[in-house]
Amino acid sequence: MKRLELMIPPPLVAIIFAAAMWLISPNLPTLSQLGLMDKILVGCCVGAGLGLDLIALISFIRRRTTINPMKPENTAFLVTSGIYRHTRNPMYVGLLLNLAGWAIYLTHVLPLLLLPVFVYYLNRFQIEPEEQRLAEHFGTEFTSYRDTVPRWL
Repeated sequence: MKRLELMIPPPLVAIIFAAAMWLISPNLPTLSQLGLMDKILVGCCVGAGLGLDLIALISFIRRRTTINPMKPENTAFLVTSGIYRHTRNPMYVGLLLNLAGWAIYLTHVLPLLLLPVFVYYLNRFQIEPEEQRLAEHFGTEFTSYRDTVPRWL
């Protein structure tokens, strides 16, 4: 299991989960037709998710540090301002919101049940090893940040 740590880029993990949601949904009864309120909710989830991803990406670019989650030890600066004052992982929250929008769009319960599995996977195989390396690299600067800002929200 340890070999899965930092192995698959989180956007690819989200695509895999989205594909799994799509593959299982035709085999399930539809909960309802996608109504106007559902479409608005899907748009809000996807819009918020993409917005968080973009804001977080801009924060990294401004600090001239790596956005590669596979190599956290290459991080030049610890980004703790802007959106990072509210969540340590806004890009992952953005991916989760996009998946939630997709699950709602599919109008089945089972795709929604994959969302906690996605969170578990990211926590276990991406965020925990990433944070361990950041703690080694930045020491008390990171641990202080970790202790005051939530991982997700």
